[in-house]
Amino acid sequence: MDLIRVVVTSMNNAHDISAGLLAAMEQQRRGKLQRVLREQKARLYIIRRCVVMLLCWSD
Repeated sequence: MDLIRVVVTSMNNAHDISAGLLAAMEQQRRGKLQRVLREQKARLYIIRRCVVMLLCWSD
């Protein structure tokens, strides 16, 4: 009976560990996506400023 309890307990712990790893991977992926989106937003801001400058520029 104790052997069955040990096996079931170790299986539950393995499931908890794998669920934790999946959550960490998801968070890491989300962080990477946020970083890429921030870079794209900065690029669009620069492009927008350049376009406004070119449109408003006069000799």
